[in-house]
Amino acid sequence: MNLRKGLLLTLCCFPLFCQAKQIAIVIDDIGNHQRDLDILNLPGQVTFSILPHTPYSQIFAERASKTNKELLLHIPMQALDKTKALGPGALTDSMSKTQLQTTLGHALASLPQVKGVNNHMGSELTQLTEPMKWTMELLKKRGLYFLDSRTTSQSEAQNVANLYGVANVSRHVFLDNIVTESQLKHQLEELKLKATHFNYAIAIAHPYPETVAFLHHALPELQQQGFELVPLSQLVENKYIQLAKAEQKQAEHRTNDE
Repeated sequence: MNLRKGLLLTLCCFPLFCQAKQIAIVIDDIGNHQRDLDILNLPGQVTFSILPHTPYSQIFAERASKTNKELLLHIPMQALDKTKALGPGALTDSMSKTQLQTTLGHALASLPQVKGVNNHMGSELTQLTEPMKWTMELLKKRGLYFLDSRTTSQSEAQNVANLYGVANVSRHVFLDNIVTESQLKHQLEELKLKATHFNYAIAIAHPYPETVAFLHHALPELQQQGFELVPLSQLVENKYIQLAKAEQKQAEHRTNDE
């Protein structure tokens, strides 16, 4: 386990696991509004994360699948601020293992098109080891990956995902915490800097009209600037291909040293 953890840390620190400058952009919070359906017109391989049991979740998933857009389940999780409304299908700190896995299972059953899961809010729940164990146990059974939205720096989600053998990655940049043209540009430049340094980067954005308008003209420019917009699963797959290669190299070195 220590060897594998060390290799994962190596992959996080060095630009190993992607082809040149790949970017994944995930649009969260899909499903509450009819206008969300128009976001499918965004150019390129944008990934969408859908809130469960919302008015437009299933119709969005059906339309997205027809155009080969990658989908995640955006599962609500308990926030540190208990006054925040989590929405339907939420996972909370008061749930037993059976309650949590049943709730998550129902959300996944409502959106069979998803390839992975990421957390909506979750600044408290992702810090708690037991709920994360129950979550990852189910994701492992379903063959789904996990994107840690990193709503807290104290998240244990990836550590527990590694423990259960669940493929995982984490968000680098929120594009639109402040929804102004200048801040959107600033955050996109930050994303490109990350991608240049690591050869990959992951952003989360939201279906705000301002964000959508910005991305309509910004996304086509990425390729001209030497970046490739890819589905999130491509970065997940690349990570584990490179992890396997790193393990093989270490095994070869040990053999040569004997």
